[in-house]
Amino acid sequence: MSFKPPMTMMDFFRKSQGVWLTQRAVHHFDVVADESGQSNLIIKMIEKEDPRVNQVCKFQGIDPVKAMGGASFAWQANLDDSPPNDNYAAVLIDIPDDETGLSGKLIRDRGYVESMPVASRYWFGRDGILTIDTDYDNNQGQERCWFVTEDFRVRASTVRMMNGVNLVTYCSERRCVSPETLEQMVQDNLARAV
Repeated sequence: MSFKPPMTMMDFFRKSQGVWLTQRAVHHFDVVADESGQSNLIIKMIEKEDPRVNQVCKFQGIDPVKAMGGASFAWQANLDDSPPNDNYAAVLIDIPDDETGLSGKLIRDRGYVESMPVASRYWFGRDGILTIDTDYDNNQGQERCWFVTEDFRVRASTVRMMNGVNLVTYCSERRCVSPETLEQMVQDNLARAV
C-alpha cells in the first residue's frame, strides 16, 4: 500500500493529530553547546468554527472568513503526565492562498523562536514536503516537515540571525499509540492465543 502525503495544511494537521515522540538534535553555531533530547508533541485539530480561529485572526488583522481552521500544538517532557503547560503551546491557523491549498499563510498566537504572534508563509512541494518560512523581529526561521509513513515524520529547521545561521534542528517523530489502541492490540493478541 503506497503512502500519500498530505498536500494541504488542513490535511497536514489532520494527519498530524495525536501525540508524537520527538527525538531532536540541535546544533548551535555560536558558543552554546549542541543539545539533544526527547519530548512529546501533542497536536489537536481546530475546526473553522472554533473561537480561537476568530481570536488569532482578529489579533493578526486578518478576516476570519479566509481561515480554514487550524491546530493547537503543545510540547512537554516525554514522561510528564501533567497537563501541557500553556507556555509551551501555540495555536496555528491556516489561511490558504487559493482553493488548491498548496500554499498560504500560517498565523500563530505565538512563535517558536520568539514568543510573539507571528505570520509565516508555507507551501507544499510536489514531493509532499512542507516548507514554512517565518520572519521574526531579529531572526528568520525555516522549517521543512514531511511524513515518511502515516506514523513517522521528519522535521528539519534553521534559525538565521543577522550574522548568519544560528542553529539547525533535526527531529524525527514517531506517533504514540493511544491507551485505547494499545488495549485493543492486547485484546486482539489474546484472542489469537485462544
